[in-house]
This record gives sequence, C-alpha cells and structure tokens, in this order.
Amino acid sequence: MYSGLIIILLPLFAGYLLPVHHKKLLTLVNAGLTRMVYIILFLMGISLAFVDNLATNLLVIARISLTSAACVLLCNFIALRMCERFLSLPVRESSGPLPSRLHMVLDSLKMCLVVVAGFGVGLSHWSPLHHATRAGEYALLVMLFLIGIQLRSSGMSLRQILFNRQGSLIALVVIVSALPAGIITALMLGLPLHTGLAMTSGYGWYSLSGILMTNAFGPVIGSSAFLNDLIRELVSIVLIPVMIRHYAVTIVGICGATSMDFTLPVLQRAGGNAIVPVAVVNGFITSLMAPVMIALFSV
Repeated sequence: MYSGLIIILLPLFAGYLLPVHHKKLLTLVNAGLTRMVYIILFLMGISLAFVDNLATNLLVIARISLTSAACVLLCNFIALRMCERFLSLPVRESSGPLPSRLHMVLDSLKMCLVVVAGFGVGLSHWSPLHHATRAGEYALLVMLFLIGIQLRSSGMSLRQILFNRQGSLIALVVIVSALPAGIITALMLGLPLHTGLAMTSGYGWYSLSGILMTNAFGPVIGSSAFLNDLIRELVSIVLIPVMIRHYAVTIVGICGATSMDFTLPVLQRAGGNAIVPVAVVNGFITSLMAPVMIALFSV
C-alpha cells in the first residue's frame, strides 16, 4: 500500500544524506535539476494530450485549479493572520527597488509554456509518445534525488531549522491549515478526500506538485495541481510589497515553499535582511514536506 510513498521518499532522502560541498558539482546539480523540471513538465504536457474528452477535461482542470487555489489561500490566510497576534517578524523599509514583478511573473509562466509545448507535441499522437508517462516516472526519481542534494547543500543545518521558532511555526501553520483546505476542495468538487488533501499539499511548489500528482492521479489532476500552486506563487509575488509591512508572518507563509528561493529576493528587498532566515526555514520545511505529504495522500 505504501510502496509509492517509499519510492518517492527513497531518492529524496538518499540525496539529502549525500553531502556535496564542491561548488562545481553543486552547480551541475542545480543545472541538472532545472533541466529535469523542464523535461518532466514537457512530458506532463504530452500525457495531457492523450486524455479522453480533451475539451471537457480542460474546463475541469480550470475549475479544479481555481477552486483548490482559492480554498488553500483562504485557509492559509486565516490561520496565518491568527498567528500575527502572538508572532511578529522584524521588518524594515525597503533598501532599494524591488525586483520587477512582471519579470518574475513571466519567469513563472515559462513553466506553463513548457507544458503547453509538450501538449502541442502530444497532439500528434506519435506512437513513441505513449511512453511519456513512464519516462516521466523515471525522470521524477532522478529529480527527487537532485532535490535532496540541493536541500542538503542549502546551508541550513537541522539545528538551525529546529531552533528557528518563527520559521518553523509559520511552516507548521501552512501545512496544518492546508488540510481543511483540501477537505473543502474535495467536498466542493466531489473528489475523493485523499485527492483533495494531496491537491493542497504542494505549498506553492508547482514544478513538483504537478509531476507527483500526474503520476498518482493522472494528467487532469496533475495539471490542476500545477496550476493551483502556480496561482499561489503569482498571488504571492503581487502581495509581498503590499502586505509585508503589516502582515509579514502572513505573507511569508503564503509564499510557502518558494520563500527559500523564488520569492526570497522580493521578501528580502521589501522586508529587510532580518526576515531572510525565517523565510528560508519556512521554505525549507514546506519544500521537504511537500513530496512527503503528497505521497502520503496518494497511497
């Protein structure tokens, strides 16, 4: 029953247990991870093209992704706002111009274009493309191994993570508040409960959640999960400059897994250097837990 969970966790923790300190090797790992993400998203697009009743299912994808994104953002927002009462973060005035939000949005949308490109190729229904799903499964194992190495090399020790009370608490609130969001999503859409819970457990890491969900539930749910977490990231990019001064805890939590990488420069520029360790710990924990929780709800 739990073989799928073990298959996902083994390469992730194998990579995490492998200490890599050589800068050139880490550069190769990071570059390889980027390529693997694009390859797998391309294969996900191909798989989507083979779905029956395609036009109808595209509408289903839009409905599922928008509903789940609204539910998880609302539940996260309510829970994180409650935390603002007893948890505060040091925030100072912006030290310089913020990174272009338009540029960041376009960077995120590149992932969509890769899926669309794969979808376009898949429409040819060339016979070798029928193996895209299996190829994606093997590529996923490689990607999880590289993710484990990257997490280990992030410079965060377990001591730093466990003793950063603010970042750990924010991550815990994000993870726990995603559970009622998953239940509400499942009830609203008529999905199995475990599917709704898995859908809201990506914590904004769209390049991973879409792949894992595709392997577990098929390309329709996988594409919905991808768009759900992409919407979360885009909303975060827009809200950071608006909310950071008065609702720092909330906005760091809303960023989810991206607070340790993609949205970190915006958080740092808008809220100051003091917010960086909290954001990194929140992003690290949610990044580590995303594949675990998705796999747990996919068994």
